Amino acid sequence: MKQAKNIPLLIAIIALLIAACAAPAASPTPTAMAPAQPAKCAKRVALIIAQGGLGDLSYNDMGFAGATKAVQDFGVELKPIESPDPVGQGEKLLRDAAKAGFDLVITLEYTHFDPLGRVALDFPNVLFSILNIEVKQPNIVSVIFKEHEGSFLAGALAAMVTRDTNIPGANPQKIIGVIGGTKSKGIDKFLVGYEEGAHYIDKDVQVLRAYSETFGDPAKGKELALAMFEQGADVVYQVAGGTGQGIIAAAKETGHYAIGVDADQDYLAPGHVLTSMLKRVDIAVYDLIDRLCKGTLKGGTTVFYGLKEGGVGLSEMKFTRHLIPREYLAQVEELRQKIISGEIKVTDVTATP
Repeated sequence: MKQAKNIPLLIAIIALLIAACAAPAASPTPTAMAPAQPAKCAKRVALIIAQGGLGDLSYNDMGFAGATKAVQDFGVELKPIESPDPVGQGEKLLRDAAKAGFDLVITLEYTHFDPLGRVALDFPNVLFSILNIEVKQPNIVSVIFKEHEGSFLAGALAAMVTRDTNIPGANPQKIIGVIGGTKSKGIDKFLVGYEEGAHYIDKDVQVLRAYSETFGDPAKGKELALAMFEQGADVVYQVAGGTGQGIIAAAKETGHYAIGVDADQDYLAPGHVLTSMLKRVDIAVYDLIDRLCKGTLKGGTTVFYGLKEGGVGLSEMKFTRHLIPREYLAQVEELRQKIISGEIKVTDVTATP
C-alpha cells in the first residue's frame, strides 16, 4: 500500500475545493458537513484512492476533502491509500486494509466492486463502503450518486449556449462534446444524462463523444478536446478526473467552454468553464465517518445522493453567469425541479443489466 505524499499541500487544495463547493449543495442528512464540536472518535478509517490519484482537483480530492474534515471534526485516524494500479491491485488493497484493523474501509474505486464482494466475506467484522456501485453484503455500505440527473442539466445548458451565437465563444454550428475517462457504465451514466439534457432542449444538437482511457493524463485530455473544438464544438464536458485539466486548458486556449466535474472547477479557467457538475463526494465520505462515530453506520444498506438530496447539481457559475441570458438559467432551474418531481425521467444506464 502506498500512503499519500505531500499531505499538507493536498489539505490546502482540499480547503479550496470545499469552499468552492459549499454553497450550491446541501447534504442528504441533517448532520453531514455541518459544523461539529471537536470530539475524539477512536475509530480508524482507510480511504482507498481511485484511478487518477490525489491531486486531480476532482473526484479523489473531493473524497479526501470529506475525510480530512471528518478528522478535524471528530478526531478519527485516517490513512489515505494510493496505488500505481488501483484497478489491478484492487483485491490486495482491500485485503491489506482489512487485515490492518481499520474500523471502516472506504474505496473510491468503482472497479473494486468485484474483489470487494470476496474480501468483505472474509472480514465480517470490518465495515466497508464503496462509491458509485451497489455491492450487497451485510458489512458493506454502498453509496450511489445520481450523476445522470446533474449531467442532464449540464447538457441542457450546453445546448442552449451552442445555439446562441450572441454568447461569446459560440459559433453557428450546434455542436457540443463530452469526454469520459473510460468506457464503462459508471462513466456512461454521466455521458448519457448529458446527451439527454442536450436533446431535450434541441434534438438537432450534435454531441461528440470520446474516451481518454485514463484519469491522469491532462495532455491526452487536451488533445481530445482540441479535436472536438476543431470539429465545431462550443462546449466540452469533462468526465475524466485529472485528465480533465487538459480539457479545461484546451477550452481556455481556443476561447470556448469546458464543463467541470465532481468539484467546482470554474476557477481553473475563469470565464472558460461554463459550469461544473458537482458530485458531492466530500459530503458522502464525511457522512459515512460521522455515522461510524455515532454508531449508526450499518452494513447492508445503500445511500442515494441526487438532485433532491443536494448530492449533485451545477456550480453557481460565478465567472460565467453574466454571459448567460436569465431565461436560460431559469429554464435550467425549471428542469431541475421537474427531475426532482419525477416529471422528467433521466436514464440511468447503471440500472439496466
